[in-house]
Amino acid sequence: MTDLDLADLDAFAAVARARSFRNAARLRGVSASSLSEAVRRLEARLQVRLLNRTTRSVTPTEAGERLLERLNPALQEVAAALDEVNIFRDSPTGTLRLNVPTVAARLILPPIIGPFLAAHPGITLEVVAEDSFVDVLAAGFDAGIRYDERLERDMIAIPIGPRVQRFVTAAAPSYLEARGRPAHPNEILSHNCIRHRFANGRALPWDYERSGETIRISPTGPLVATNFDLELSAAIQGLGLIHSFEEFLAPAIARGALEPVLEDWSERFSGPFLYYASRRHMPAPLRAFVDFVKNPRLSAQSS
Repeated sequence: MTDLDLADLDAFAAVARARSFRNAARLRGVSASSLSEAVRRLEARLQVRLLNRTTRSVTPTEAGERLLERLNPALQEVAAALDEVNIFRDSPTGTLRLNVPTVAARLILPPIIGPFLAAHPGITLEVVAEDSFVDVLAAGFDAGIRYDERLERDMIAIPIGPRVQRFVTAAAPSYLEARGRPAHPNEILSHNCIRHRFANGRALPWDYERSGETIRISPTGPLVATNFDLELSAAIQGLGLIHSFEEFLAPAIARGALEPVLEDWSERFSGPFLYYASRRHMPAPLRAFVDFVKNPRLSAQSS
């Protein structure tokens, strides 16, 4: 058994963790067929089935579970050993995989990734933007970005991007002329509202706060979407009120396409955090990114 291909073992572990050939392939930037062939080679060499495959799911067999349990720490040690070579490079190399909410991909990462990749040309950054919460380690990511999430005890969180943000409610001048400008959050209930729904099916309420008073509104309206650009376009066309990140609405407000309302009620909240596992060895690309985010000059630039 000593002639087993390490790459085939690594491919099996990736598929077993992701519970999917397609998802494992997406995370690794390879084809699902190449991973499938690697697993077939490994099973043929070991003469035992490692994965149960159906049209809907991929799950490890008992033998596969035992192999994965032993492989995970071994593969981590191999990766750590190879990554130590990066210490002797002028700039680290490798792939950094991040899982972030879509709003972070739009508002937080753009001013960061350009300077970071320019400073570290040997690093490839893979960003998956989605609004469903995932276990970043189990899904094969190095780190993630979240807003006020409860992190497990073995996770480390550091600030990234602006430390204080706020939601703003706005509408097109044509809508406000026709329907009037709400003077209190409760009046929103009589307005058409454009609502955002996350991929997990949740449509968050609109929260307002002033002088210690908090009001939560569950609005109604003609459009519910999962795409910020569609929602913004609908608001500019005068279909109703929109409630979103100030940074997202700012350009439309600046050019007069939208007008803010209830500004003295705008809810403020803490900015996002980069979080990653607390472990003995941090991959060089992740270590470089963490050091870059902690750089005070970057914090001033992206806040």
